[in-house]
Amino acid sequence: MRSGRVIARNRRLLRARLLGSAVLGGVIGGVIGGEPAFAQTAPEPVSPSSHASAKHRPAAPRATPQGAAKTAGAPRAPVRRAGLTPTSDEAVNVVASHHVSHGGEVSVTRAMLESQVAGTNILKSVGQLPGVSFSSSDPLGLDTWGTSVYVRGFFQDSIGMTLDGIPLNDQTYSSVNGINVANAWISDDIQSVETSQGAGGVDLPGNSSLGGTMRFHTSDPKDKAGAKVSQVFASYGTMRTYVRADSGALNRTGTKFYAAYSRADERKYDAPTPGFMQSVNGKLVQPIGNDSRITSIFNWNDAEVWGYADKSLSILKNAGWRTESWAPNYLGAYNASEYAWVNDNGLAYTGPGSYDVGSGTPLVLPQGTSPTIPASWQNTNEGAGTAYYDAGQATQDYLGGINADLALTDRLRWNTVFYAAANDSHATYGDPWTQSIGTGAPLSEEVWQSSYQRFGFTSAFMWHIGRHNINVGGWYENNSQRADLFWYNEPIYGQGSPLKTVGPYTTYGPAFQQGYGFTWNTNAFQFHVMDTWRPVDSLAVTYGFRSMLQTSSGGAYYGNVDAGYGSDTGYGAVSGLPNGSMTSAAAFLPAVNLDWHFLRGHELYFDFAENMRPFMVAPSGGSVSPWAVSSQDAFRSLQHNLPNERDFSYVVGYRYTSRKLQASIDAYHSDVYNRLISASVGSLNNPLTSVVNSKHATMYGMDASLTLAPFNGLARGLAWTNSISYNHFTYADDVNICPLSGDCDIKGKKMLAYPQVMYKTSLSYEYKGASAHFDVNYYGKRYFSYMNDTSISPYWMANLGAKYRFGNLSVLKNVTASFEVYNLFNQKYVAMMGENGFPIGGQSGDGGDYQSLERGAVREFFGTISAEY
Repeated sequence: MRSGRVIARNRRLLRARLLGSAVLGGVIGGVIGGEPAFAQTAPEPVSPSSHASAKHRPAAPRATPQGAAKTAGAPRAPVRRAGLTPTSDEAVNVVASHHVSHGGEVSVTRAMLESQVAGTNILKSVGQLPGVSFSSSDPLGLDTWGTSVYVRGFFQDSIGMTLDGIPLNDQTYSSVNGINVANAWISDDIQSVETSQGAGGVDLPGNSSLGGTMRFHTSDPKDKAGAKVSQVFASYGTMRTYVRADSGALNRTGTKFYAAYSRADERKYDAPTPGFMQSVNGKLVQPIGNDSRITSIFNWNDAEVWGYADKSLSILKNAGWRTESWAPNYLGAYNASEYAWVNDNGLAYTGPGSYDVGSGTPLVLPQGTSPTIPASWQNTNEGAGTAYYDAGQATQDYLGGINADLALTDRLRWNTVFYAAANDSHATYGDPWTQSIGTGAPLSEEVWQSSYQRFGFTSAFMWHIGRHNINVGGWYENNSQRADLFWYNEPIYGQGSPLKTVGPYTTYGPAFQQGYGFTWNTNAFQFHVMDTWRPVDSLAVTYGFRSMLQTSSGGAYYGNVDAGYGSDTGYGAVSGLPNGSMTSAAAFLPAVNLDWHFLRGHELYFDFAENMRPFMVAPSGGSVSPWAVSSQDAFRSLQHNLPNERDFSYVVGYRYTSRKLQASIDAYHSDVYNRLISASVGSLNNPLTSVVNSKHATMYGMDASLTLAPFNGLARGLAWTNSISYNHFTYADDVNICPLSGDCDIKGKKMLAYPQVMYKTSLSYEYKGASAHFDVNYYGKRYFSYMNDTSISPYWMANLGAKYRFGNLSVLKNVTASFEVYNLFNQKYVAMMGENGFPIGGQSGDGGDYQSLERGAVREFFGTISAEY
């Protein structure tokens, strides 16, 4: 017996020495937002937490097996049961009315997601977290042109996002680099979201992770065959339908799948032009043994949205908050375009007839029209461009993936995801200043056409040995991207039907003019190594690094000098528009996280991370990209001199958790280097844009939250959550961003569009089948111009909701009815900012104003009924 103990001890010592040699202590990494950023790329399995007590574990499906060994040094093999949805090792559930955090990460579960109106953009639920700001021009967030999300000062193009391990990348509408999560999966079929408000994890695949990560997990098919239907009825004729069918387990191995369809018809509050979105998604799960499986997902999304008119401060002040596009009033738009030609182009108007404007096609101003605009428009800076005939977009998105999650041994797992994604988008404006050459109409339809095809894979090995969980893996993606600008003919008034902003584009006929054409090919590669080490049960130390390499080649193949794109010399079909390649590389991006549960319910955590964002591709006209500059010479200068954006971020925090009280406070700091900014002057259809390296900026802030659930008995279901966030971001270097002349130094200026102060409060109550919640959010002042001489005023937003679960009624199961009021007090507020770029202000000559604001929706009512079978 004694010799057996000695042999066992020697084996443990030898294993520890081998491990020390393997990990080498030099792999340093973590995430600013807490250990969770190191959670394996979804849907990878997770090792059980040796220090987590049962009360810290979520009730939602976990990859951690029940009864996992917690004795120091005991084997804790990462086991996964077939059909369970994996979550981060540090994730904790969030109930319907409040959230419970762990480390720097918050897990938003299905219960909290269901507190929103069915079909709402999933990012709106995440927007209730401290430090996160979400806004949309419509209450459901379907119009991705008018939605935005910030996480502690980082915009949606700099947040790492995945769906079941598939990188979603850049979330901005005009991006050819990624897909908005609202278009990637039906919100009803998302089981949970793990959000880190700090920097991204080293294992998270994607090229947009600078600050914050969001890992979305789709729900699994159910073991029992069945179906679900929900129907939403809302103000202004809005309707939304959702249907899902589950196969149940089809055989002894547990094969199962589901297919779902959703359709939303969202009507505007100020115009008859609607927003429409339909989606189909499905998931197949094939268990292999007890703790391995293969899953496959597919999603198709079709969105046709008549967007809300872009506004400026001048428009809001002089023309009013309900100023909207003309459609379907073609006569009003025709008159406004005539006004633009007479007043802005100096046309000598003598009455209806044909006018020679030098285009080769007479400008036709027919009987029944007159060069007029509403009187209030004459006081705006935009005049006839205060609102166009129409504005909107149509997109088609495809996303599919296959995931193999295999237990090679009881301590070694292999997770691989193969995926493909494609997008085809059209964004349009009814341009009042450009004549339709084919017909003679004074206006035309300006269309931005973009597309991409992405293919890639991720692969990682997870090895559990002793007190270490080692993760080594990589990501590769190829992306073929395209962006074009065209103008199409509108009819003479009274001689045909005008074009529709949402198509079908096969009815548009040939374009009479092209502005530019760009094509690129991007290859991205990422490698990561990380280790989670538990020297004692109460302490987790996660460290690692990632390496990244990305090359984009291509650019302009055409530029129309007469349309204002490029010059007479240069590249890109002799237009002078940029064409060439740029490479981004970082061999060592370290991160480290400490998470210490020093007493029952008490937690301290610290994080540090360095991140880099590769150069993104985008065409001319308002985008933040080296290829968006106006000349090949400027691009060549950037090729040789422009460094990549890098961020160094730190977080320290404390949290206390009990059943009746949850309190947390954390502080963060970031040094931001080489952030590109895009400033615009001019009009929407002819912007003058500068892309400038801001060199250095500093950011610090804090988030604090408190949730009280102090009662027992009938009042046990009462909870009150409060959070307050403060962010201070300033540019630290002297940089003149005026595109032409003047001194527009941004040193000391604060960040745009993100409020310095946010306060969120939620009062909720749940008893048996009934629940209700009242939420109020305060958003502080947001700067609009880079010189900080214009801003958007603070506002309060309130929402109210109630739900009752009737249970089973005859053959129907889980019958539920809910009622929600959006914007309860009918607050006027600006939602999206900077969708067309931000004004400069100061000496730029733009007055700190630009047509790049979207108003938020008015008060609207939503009723939902759902049932299962």
